[in-house]
Amino acid sequence: MRKEEQAPKTPLLNHLLELRSRLLRCLLVFVCALGISFYFAESIYSFLQQPLLVTFGENSERRMIYTGLHEAFFTYLKLAFFSATFITLPLILIQIWKFIAPGLYQDERRHLSPVFLLTPILFLCGAALAFFVVMPLAWDFFISFESFQGETAIDVQLEAKVSEYLSLVIQLILAFGLCFELPILLFVLCKSGVTTVERLAYYRRHAIVGVFLIAALITPPDLISQIALGLPVILLYELSLLFIRISEKNTKGKVAAKTIDTL
Repeated sequence: MRKEEQAPKTPLLNHLLELRSRLLRCLLVFVCALGISFYFAESIYSFLQQPLLVTFGENSERRMIYTGLHEAFFTYLKLAFFSATFITLPLILIQIWKFIAPGLYQDERRHLSPVFLLTPILFLCGAALAFFVVMPLAWDFFISFESFQGETAIDVQLEAKVSEYLSLVIQLILAFGLCFELPILLFVLCKSGVTTVERLAYYRRHAIVGVFLIAALITPPDLISQIALGLPVILLYELSLLFIRISEKNTKGKVAAKTIDTL
C-alpha cells in the first residue's frame, strides 16, 4: 500500500501550484544560465573550436568567417541557449522526480530512480565521445579534401563559417548524447510491459540495422561518424539487455521470497 494513501489526498489545485513552482524555479535557473552563457559565449565557442584547432595546427593562422552582420550575434545566442539547456537539464530532471516520486509505489521508485540518475550521465558520455573522439577524426577527414595546386590552379582551402561550425558541433553532440539514452528507453519499455527482453534479443539483428540507419541520418555524411556512433550504441543495446535480465531476475527473487514469507 502506498504511504500516501494513508494520508489525506492532496487537492488538484495544490498539485498544480507545486508544478508551477517547480517550473518557475527551472525557468529562473535557465534564464540565469542563459545570461551567464551569453556573457562567456566567446570563451565557450573557443573551447568548441579545439578539435578543429588541433586539426589545423596551432600555427596555421586559419580563420573563421561570418557573412552576415547579425550572424555572429545569433550564433553566440544559439550557443548560449544550448549551454543553458545543458546546464539546466539535471535540475529539470530533479524537479520532475520530486514531483512524481510521492505518487509512486516503493518498487516503482526503486526502478525509476536509476533512470533519472543515469539520464544526464549517459548524455554526457555520448557528448564527450563526440567531442573528444569523433570530431577530431571527422575534421581530419573533411580537411583532407583541401588541395594546394600552386601556380597550376586555384587552391581549395576551408574557411569555415561560425554558424555552420556551431550547427555541426551541436548536431554531433545531440546525436551522440540522445543515442546514448537507448538503455533508459529500453529499460522503461520493458518495465512498462510494452516489450520484453526476449523480444529485444530476438530482434537484435533488426536493431543493428536500425542503429546504423539512424546513425547515417543524424550524423555528417562521413563513415567515421557513423561507425563511431553505431558501435557504442550497439554495445549499449547489449548491456541494456544484460541489465534488464539481472533486474528482472532480482525482482522475481524478491517476489518469490515474499510469497514464501506469507505462507
